Amino acid sequence: MPNYPPRRRGRPVRRLAIVGLVVLVAWAGGLFMFAEQIPKQASDDRRRTDAIVVLTGGSGRLDEGLRLLSAGLADRLFVSGVYQGLDVKALLRLWQKNPADLEQRIGIGGATDTQGNARETAQWVAAEAVTSLRLVTSGYHMPRSLLEFRQAMAGIEIIAHPVLVDHVKVGRWWAWPGTAGLIIGEYNKFLLAWVRHMGENLFSGPQQS
Repeated sequence: MPNYPPRRRGRPVRRLAIVGLVVLVAWAGGLFMFAEQIPKQASDDRRRTDAIVVLTGGSGRLDEGLRLLSAGLADRLFVSGVYQGLDVKALLRLWQKNPADLEQRIGIGGATDTQGNARETAQWVAAEAVTSLRLVTSGYHMPRSLLEFRQAMAGIEIIAHPVLVDHVKVGRWWAWPGTAGLIIGEYNKFLLAWVRHMGENLFSGPQQS
């Protein structure tokens, strides 16, 4: 077996370390850019759209969607990701309000993840001839939701309507371990979704709604 000089044997290790450092720096830079893109308020708070779409799973999302519907900012509401067995009447009971006209204006889906939210919403949008929607979800969840929705519904106008929660400290997220962990996890999911969509677009072209 050749006896390489110590300097030559160390080169692959150094190269690997440099590559790892570059990847880490790029990932960290992307993380801070991602955190800066988390919306702090609705991009257009009073504009009417054809529909409101609520992604369940976070505090206050459903309340906000029903409030927007009651305020007349859309004619229809689609709630994506509802637990199996929960119907519109039950949703309204949970809201503790039951305006007579709301029940017929609400649709529900049963998706279990964000990609599923986008797919079932795309089907509902096509069936209802919707051309614009207001997307209601938590602020930290909005970048990935917009990525999935825009991929699934090319040509549909989407207004981001983030729901802000007190325990998620987006302004100084790095100083709060709970918020930092949440945003890092969401950033990693965003990267995986982005890579998946890049592959889909490369080999089959964007999905059409």
